[in-house]
Amino acid sequence: MIRFSLTSSDWLKQPVFSVKTASRFFPYTTEDLVVAERLLAAGCEVLMPWGAPIGSGKGLNNIFGLRALRAHFPDVPLVVDAGIGVPSHAAQALELGYDAVLINTAVAKAGDPAVMARAFRLAVEAGVLARVADPMEERDMAVPSTPVAGKAMLA
Repeated sequence: MIRFSLTSSDWLKQPVFSVKTASRFFPYTTEDLVVAERLLAAGCEVLMPWGAPIGSGKGLNNIFGLRALRAHFPDVPLVVDAGIGVPSHAAQALELGYDAVLINTAVAKAGDPAVMARAFRLAVEAGVLARVADPMEERDMAVPSTPVAGKAMLA
């Protein structure tokens, strides 16, 4: 496996890499759909968009872009690879339909790395379970969920 960073579509205008080798390329990139299409056309099997700049711990900065990437490539393995700072960021990525998260700095820089690693494990499990559970859709207005059948209607 070879991991490489691509954060500009300019890289793809040149014959920078050839995926026609025995190696498997896992490109670290942005959520740019054009770049993603070109990487897949070049033979990449997995895409690894950032959540935020690497090491920033800011979480998923562009939810719309990440959601669009997942919708556009439903069968491509997607891994959020950068910017995740706390376990809830990882859970959110899995809830969006991402297949995995790559965590390093958040655990390495934690006050107690072992506890933080466990927290991430639990968050990833929670994110997967939430996605499988088919969560309710967000709504812009209040919609009561308490059934009214069988209740007295006093006038």
